[in-house]
Formats: sequence, C-alpha cells, structure tokens
Amino acid sequence: MVEELSENEPESTVVDISETLTNERLDRYLTTKLPNVSRASIQRLLRKGNILVNGKKAKPTQHPVAGQKVEISWPIPKEIKAKPEDLPLNILFEDDDLIVVNKAAGMPTHPSNGHDYGTLVNALLYHCAGSLSGIGGVIRPGIVHRLDMDTSGCLVAAKNDVAHLVLADQFKNREVDKIYHAIVVGHLEKDVGEIDAPIARHPTNRKMMSVQPDASRDARTSWRILERLNRCTLVEAKIHTGRTHQIRVHFKHIGFPLIGDIMYSPKATSQLANYIDIKPKRQMLHAKQLTFIHPKTRETKSFTAPWPSDFEQTVNILRNNN
Repeated sequence: MVEELSENEPESTVVDISETLTNERLDRYLTTKLPNVSRASIQRLLRKGNILVNGKKAKPTQHPVAGQKVEISWPIPKEIKAKPEDLPLNILFEDDDLIVVNKAAGMPTHPSNGHDYGTLVNALLYHCAGSLSGIGGVIRPGIVHRLDMDTSGCLVAAKNDVAHLVLADQFKNREVDKIYHAIVVGHLEKDVGEIDAPIARHPTNRKMMSVQPDASRDARTSWRILERLNRCTLVEAKIHTGRTHQIRVHFKHIGFPLIGDIMYSPKATSQLANYIDIKPKRQMLHAKQLTFIHPKTRETKSFTAPWPSDFEQTVNILRNNN
C-alpha cells in the first residue's frame, strides 16, 4: 500500500512469559511468539547477546519460566548506498520535477535489509541519471511515499529537493488522493463503508501491524464494492491516512482479509483454494490511482495504472466461478 514514510521501528521487543515450560528451549519458544522471525535468527541474536531474560544474557537451551521478561534488541540495519541498475520501468509520466511509475509487484520501493538490489530506487537512479532529490538520503533518493514490495501500482518520486518538499507536505497534510483496488475474501454486505481504527506496530511481531484502540496514530479507510465475485469481493479503497499495511490490516480487522496475503491472511487464502483452484502468489492489492498538485505548475495531476496480469487473471477466475 502507499504510505508516508513512517516512524522508526522499535529498537526492542518485550515478551512476557506466562507459563513455565520445562521441556521447551527458549529459542524454540520465542519462534512461537515471533512467527515471522526464524529460529536461526533467534539463535544468532542469542549468540550476540541481543536477548536478555530479566536483564541477564540468555542462553538458547534455558527453559521459559513463568514471570520472566524477555527483551529482544533488534540490530540497526546498516544503511546501504543505492546503486543504479538498468531495470524495466513502466513510466506513466515524467518531467523535470517528478516521475510517476506503475510499480511492479515484487519490486521493493527502496533498498533495505535483505534487499540491496533490484529496487525501484536502483531503477530510478539509472533512468534519471542521478537526477533525484537528496532529501531521502543515499538509501531513499527521490522517495516521497512507498508501496509494499508485493503491492503494484502508482508511485511518484521527486527529481529535486523543492519538488520533494512540496509533495511531502501534500502527503503529510492528506491532500493526495490514493485509490486502490483489492480483492478480499468473503462477501461484504454493504455496498460502501468506512474503517476508522488506529494502527500500530504489532506488540510481539515487529514485521506486522495491527489495529490497536489505544494507538496514538489514527487510520481511516473508505471503500466501495466494484464487483461481487465467487466467495470474494472486488473493492475500491481510498486511504485518508498513510499507515504501514493500512488496507491489509483494516480489511483483516473487519473479517475480510486480502486474498494472497501470506502475512495477514494465509489461512483464508488456503481455505479459499479448497473451493476454487486459485492461490495468488502475493496480496491482491493495486494502487490504481494517484492524484496530487504538481509542485511547480500547481496543476492537479491524476494518474491511473492498469491492473497487472496476475490481478486481472485472479478477477477473471473468480468471475468465471461465480
């Protein structure tokens, strides 16, 4: 999904142990509490002393004991200087101030831990020959907002610092219209609706977000049904805020997770595959339209990205089985 650059991730995660498990190793236990973190990663953190139990360095072989507090300190990723790469780009618009692309699913927006190459930034650095704003630093040149790696669609990047600042203000002040198409599992009853539920980092899984009523940052998504499909619904969603994974988390929250979302809806996608021969390889979420004021001309600019082939194919399969 598109989101404004969010605040830094928490430096640590705390796990409170509620029961004593004499036959369970601590490293294996922590993988059940942090399902998106591999056991090998937990063991590596243990070796480096990044995991403390009641303030003392933990051992992988010790057992969880009720009342213990486990604190996991996450290493700060090393900042990588992005390098130009000759990668294909689907350009919707370009001038001296900005470039709008239809980002492909599977392409990260910018380099991060585990994704040093093959990102949109790498492609933009090559295509724009160094003409990108420097406000985002060496790792995010030109990047004003982002899309999840497996989300496709409209994304704008700034070619100079003035354009970057103007666009960033529009995102911050919620003056940019961001419209998405998504395929959710299940049939929504109403034709239109709104989800107003604050989102924050998941309390135990740092890679995920979740709805948390006491979170300080609001999150609002409005939607309307485009088409009712077999056991699914094609919806158009407009996000009024830019929280990480907002559409994915919001629709899961109301009981209609996105098909293909292995992070937030693996069970729903798997159950659907029992009825229909379909199992998308990524969440069916596409940034369909992006509208903003051009930073120099002050004209309203609106861009639309056609569905990628996998999204269109998924819709057609669900139509034919309706």
